[in-house]
Amino acid sequence: MADGDQKQTFGFQAEVKQLLHLMIHSLYSNKEIFLRELTSNASDALDKLRFESIGDASLLGDDPDLAITLSVDKDAGTVTITDNGIGMSRDEVTENLGTIARSGTAEFVSQLSGDAKADSQLIGQFGVGFYASFIVADEVIVETRRAGLSASDAVRWTSAGEGEYSLEAIEREARGTSITLKLKEDEKEFLERFRLTSLIKKYSDHIGFPVQMLGEGDEAELETLNSATALWTRSRGDVSDDEYQEFYKHLTHDFSEPLAWSHNKVEGKREYTSLVYLPSKAPFDLWNREAPRGLKLYVQRVFIMDDAEQFLPLYLRFVRGVIDSADLPLNVSRELLQSHPSLDAMRSALTKRVLGMLKRMASDEPEKYQSFWDEFGEVIKEGLAEDFANRDALMNLLRFATTHESAVQNQSLAAYAERMIDGQEKVYYLTAESLAAAKSSPHLEVFKKRGIEVLLLTDRLDEWMIGHLTEFDGKALQDIRREGLELPGDDDEQSSDASASEDDDALTSLVEKLKAQLGERVSDVRRSDRLVESPACLVVPEHDLGVQMRRMLEAAGQEVPDNKSVLEVNPGHALVQRLAAESDDAAFEDLALVILGQAEIAQGALPEDPGAYVSRLNRLLVNLADQ
Repeated sequence: MADGDQKQTFGFQAEVKQLLHLMIHSLYSNKEIFLRELTSNASDALDKLRFESIGDASLLGDDPDLAITLSVDKDAGTVTITDNGIGMSRDEVTENLGTIARSGTAEFVSQLSGDAKADSQLIGQFGVGFYASFIVADEVIVETRRAGLSASDAVRWTSAGEGEYSLEAIEREARGTSITLKLKEDEKEFLERFRLTSLIKKYSDHIGFPVQMLGEGDEAELETLNSATALWTRSRGDVSDDEYQEFYKHLTHDFSEPLAWSHNKVEGKREYTSLVYLPSKAPFDLWNREAPRGLKLYVQRVFIMDDAEQFLPLYLRFVRGVIDSADLPLNVSRELLQSHPSLDAMRSALTKRVLGMLKRMASDEPEKYQSFWDEFGEVIKEGLAEDFANRDALMNLLRFATTHESAVQNQSLAAYAERMIDGQEKVYYLTAESLAAAKSSPHLEVFKKRGIEVLLLTDRLDEWMIGHLTEFDGKALQDIRREGLELPGDDDEQSSDASASEDDDALTSLVEKLKAQLGERVSDVRRSDRLVESPACLVVPEHDLGVQMRRMLEAAGQEVPDNKSVLEVNPGHALVQRLAAESDDAAFEDLALVILGQAEIAQGALPEDPGAYVSRLNRLLVNLADQ
């Protein structure tokens, strides 16, 4: 112990206490995962040292051979995992092990309600794999010294995982970190050499550093347990699916299997190797566009950075993987990397590769693609505004709910186009807050009557996305909630229904009376040709913001213009006919405002004065009962 520096005891964050309790008692069903997590962390520490040593070779000192070492003490009942990587300073130990400062603990704990084991895949998404040590250990001891610091700057961290940890200064000649697990009585199987050897080969064979086992007894030899060959440097034919899947888990700390992957080596003018994965589950921070993202970057197998965001566009931020380039300089900084001449070409190629993976999945494995779309579809939609070069590829990846009876799952625009009726020149769509609200919208009535399919857009980004889409395969997209709606066969309908024209004196009188009654509540009142069963609906003027876009902007705290909708009435509906015949001014007002309120509710909004609406509706019901 360093002079004057006594052992100190600290309390974990309250959330860490909760997390440890969950992990120890209910979270993990596969206890052996602890070794994969600790070995993976050790590999990261070696990667970081190798990177920092590029600029400061003295960090390697007289120990340039990087490795991970396992040792067992059966008498003491301990397993120790040691690396000679970057190590940690006292402050880094407190930050990384005393708290979970960058791990989103509060959200993580909040999601572990009910059956915790069902949510165990979340653990990797929050970067807390180290704490899996307490699944098998009564006590965990971490001894570490950061590369570049003196032996007296080392620190020992100790905890039993019960709410407290202690810190003390120690002497440590070697840089790096040793983690010693004092195993629980019923976990002594992990003291057996063959058990640890099999776990390393199962989970960590792909790690690019030797994982060694110290011999038993007086035997001092080290046996290398893994192939120590970075998986992405091997030929695709030499790598099994199980190895690809385990490498993904090592890379991401995600317990779920990847949905798909692509391993590719480019030779010629530019030389690089890429291995990219599509996760099966969205990460918790998917909608945080500022969160760290990107591929793990190596230059000639030398680790450069964890989150190289320059190789894929922001809308593909969920993609994980590795890129190893022979063209980028070893002393590259983030700024230099952004301006390197090879980057644009590599970014374009990798983007097309990922979109190609999705295209093949959508074509060959539609059910798997549907599961992908459920997790990441909204993010893909961002690409229509951000990636004009791949706009056609992205349009073919879009999926929407639809009114077509045989459409049991979301449909592509191409499938919609194949079902268009004779004479149809537009792709019709409806935006709504939910699928149920969309299906019951009065705006669909004329489309159902004529057998015209409508796309049902219910994601919060849909109306914004459509603003960047505008057409598909030469056919314009038409919002059926807007005025100026044109349908195939309109000319025939109008010629056969001339008796119901807007020139009818009674209807003209009703429209004018409604305009006067409703005043500034609506921008206009008109006869509707889109309604069949409903008395009225609200229509958005051609150049006004749609309902979905207004709500999105309001939620973001932005001011939006106070635009009014057009009220369209169905002259063939009994309520509208009764309204036209109503001579009592008070009764006319009640019925007119109830019809308007119904239209507002059908649009997904409350009437301007819900209490007054209910009172009017009650009066009408009482009057109806008295008749």
